[in-house]
Amino acid sequence: MTIFDLSLWQIGLITVAALATQVIGGLAGYGTGLLMPLVLVPMLGPEAIVPVISVSAVLTNATRAVVFRDSIDWPRGILIAVVGLPTAILGAWCYTLLSSRGASLVIGAVLLSVIPLRRLLAKAQWTLSTRGAAAAGVVYGFITGGSTGVGVLLLAVFMAMGLSGKRVIATDAMATILFGIAKTGIFASAGALPAKLWLVAALIGIMAMPGAMLARWLADRFSARLHDALIEAAIAVGALMLLWRAILPPH
Repeated sequence: MTIFDLSLWQIGLITVAALATQVIGGLAGYGTGLLMPLVLVPMLGPEAIVPVISVSAVLTNATRAVVFRDSIDWPRGILIAVVGLPTAILGAWCYTLLSSRGASLVIGAVLLSVIPLRRLLAKAQWTLSTRGAAAAGVVYGFITGGSTGVGVLLLAVFMAMGLSGKRVIATDAMATILFGIAKTGIFASAGALPAKLWLVAALIGIMAMPGAMLARWLADRFSARLHDALIEAAIAVGALMLLWRAILPPH
């Protein structure tokens, strides 16, 4: 039995993987866009990943924004969204022009670069002025428009703007919703979101609430260092597989 060309076992695997990545996202503040491509690429192809993650990000972050709504820093969040949305739209449009091989190269390269970049940002004691934050928003908008798994960069931007704790998570969720809506509009208008991809995105989004609840339970029982090591290992393997797929000649 199939639904929108997806077998029941594929739907089940996507649901389980979505729950797992939502738990990781709840623990770290990011992770869904980094890890879901490892499951989705073999089923959907690399060109479908950014559109699917864009739609699911709207659903996932809507839950997070509601939960932390009292902690949203609206001025800073709106600043990043206003300057970043035009370049996010441009990045999304550029992504629709990529071939399957090109999409594999882009996603694989971005995933690999996030690992050392995340470590550098964690060590750096950097701060951003309003002008610097606006420039960072422009750059982030273009990167997130045409790739997935770069949520850690937005978290770093908000932390450098002086936010911390729940304010970072809440403001990031609000801004990510706006980026996701803009990207979804571009992908839908380009015909890159057939019914099958809406279903996959919905499955990922539905897992947000149980994933967040499980993440809260695990928060005091899970080693942060082990968690980061597992994420980085999974990202590296998936990124190398994507790059290898892009380099191999077509059959």
